[in-house]
Amino acid sequence: MSLNINHLLGVSAIALMTMGTTASAQDCPRGDLDERYCDVDGDLIADIPTDAADQIDPDTLIFAYTPVEDPAVYKTAWADFLEHLEAETGKKVMFFPVQNNAAQIEAMRSGRLHIAGFNTGSNPLAVNCAGFRPFTIMAATDGSFGYEMEIITYPDSGIETIEDIKGKQLAFTSPTSNSGFKAPSAILKADYGMEPDKDFEPVFSGKHDNSVLGVANKDYQAAAVANSVMGRMIERDVVTTDQIKSIYKSQTFPTTGYGVVYNLKPELQEKIKNAFFNFEWEGSSLKEEFEKNGEGQFLEMNYQEFWEVIRKIDAANNVSYACQ
Repeated sequence: MSLNINHLLGVSAIALMTMGTTASAQDCPRGDLDERYCDVDGDLIADIPTDAADQIDPDTLIFAYTPVEDPAVYKTAWADFLEHLEAETGKKVMFFPVQNNAAQIEAMRSGRLHIAGFNTGSNPLAVNCAGFRPFTIMAATDGSFGYEMEIITYPDSGIETIEDIKGKQLAFTSPTSNSGFKAPSAILKADYGMEPDKDFEPVFSGKHDNSVLGVANKDYQAAAVANSVMGRMIERDVVTTDQIKSIYKSQTFPTTGYGVVYNLKPELQEKIKNAFFNFEWEGSSLKEEFEKNGEGQFLEMNYQEFWEVIRKIDAANNVSYACQ
């Protein structure tokens, strides 16, 4: 699959999940992984190819951050880190401003994206369909991490409780988003017996900032969002607290997972990991943006453990990780 940007921006999550693969099936354990990958060690992520001929060592590394808001905001925020990454790897690093989750996953699956931060809900699909190997998340300096899904409305909307959404409109972000679609869908169905199209009108805004702004400007009656994104928007005075009213807050979920594509050379993967873990946050553009959520370090993690609750939510929503 070639990486045509105009094509990528129009790819839906459903279309992505039905794409075929040109890679030959391998005779190896793989669990839910696509047939182009192996998982001999059983950690649920793609193994690094054992044959050096199947490993890549690109001159330029491409990095993309999950498209939760305007990519231009995060190109600036990640500038200092990407400069550090260049120094640690000895390679040029470019920021790829993806516009939606499906485009980001397809870019990695097609071999044109090497390092990425995938949002919570996209991690399982990126792992299984794109060979994503996540190894870290952002955390506070005390080691705490995560965010909550909140269902928000605006004051005087007539919505005071979840039940009040019946017969009204609820904005989701995208089908691959945990807090923007999968978690609220599972919670509304399991805890309130409410389903889209039957009990309320579902609409999709595309991104969390669109949903927050939509509620603040009264374009949407209610929306399900990640409160980490909403918090940063409030800190930047994009919206104000008196424009938003929260009527539901979920349990804490893991936040964006960062990692690499599976077939980078092992020594390059180690250099990239080291760059994350030895990055100096103090005084950096990264801290300036993400300290708004109280984050100040990269915390080592593993997909099998940290994303267990997300895989359970996917199972409740009958989400398939099949790529063909």
